[in-house]
Amino acid sequence: MARHVMLNNVAHKDLRVIARHGAEFGDNLGTVLTFPTEYGDVQREYPIFFRKDPQTGEFQSIALLGFQQDENLFLDKDGWHAAYIPGIVARGPFLIGFQNQDVDGQLRREPVIHVDLDNPRISATEGEPVFLPQGGNSRYLERITAILHGIHQGLAVSKAMFDAFTAHGLIEPVNVEIKFNAEEQFNLRGLYTISEEKLRGLSGDALFALNSAGFLQGAFLVIASLNNMKKLIDMKHRRRQQQAGVAAAS
Repeated sequence: MARHVMLNNVAHKDLRVIARHGAEFGDNLGTVLTFPTEYGDVQREYPIFFRKDPQTGEFQSIALLGFQQDENLFLDKDGWHAAYIPGIVARGPFLIGFQNQDVDGQLRREPVIHVDLDNPRISATEGEPVFLPQGGNSRYLERITAILHGIHQGLAVSKAMFDAFTAHGLIEPVNVEIKFNAEEQFNLRGLYTISEEKLRGLSGDALFALNSAGFLQGAFLVIASLNNMKKLIDMKHRRRQQQAGVAAAS
């Protein structure tokens, strides 16, 4: 049960956050949300796909981590093995909330940092301090603030990007079918990607418009990220071999 409260350096002066990664923190996920603002980092490690939000029907971006709902092939007992961890995971127990604030005489809803006090990463004795002894922000909190800012920006950019991709007919469905043997095969449905053929067929004006909006690079990064599928399959093979070895030893 989540318990979200606005973060402040008085009530939470001793708050610490366990920053390591593990299944006990809910990190064993097959997919995580990602945002256009981090595509450049994400595409170096993970395949990026699109899917439709079941509540709104709108497109969203995901990074594929495994072939099952609770399978993160980058995660083992020693942590998360990747050079970049998507912001939605790296933010830990923190999230963006909104509060009415007086800005130059006008009441505005401004983003503020909230924390989930029931999150398993929360601790009073272990992990990264959120605030300095004098009450200032720790380096850890400064990093979290930057991550949350990227997510906040990414949410805004994402809708405009998908509107543009849809207008140009660039989004196409794709089935990811992986077969390891007769008993173990995976068919991931409901995924979408960028159509390379349609992207190549765009007019100069359309390409210029996408590039001016900053979305053309995003399309190329999504396409480039699919090269990581081979890496993910190889990781699955190694995981299966390790599990088979453990089973044989026992």
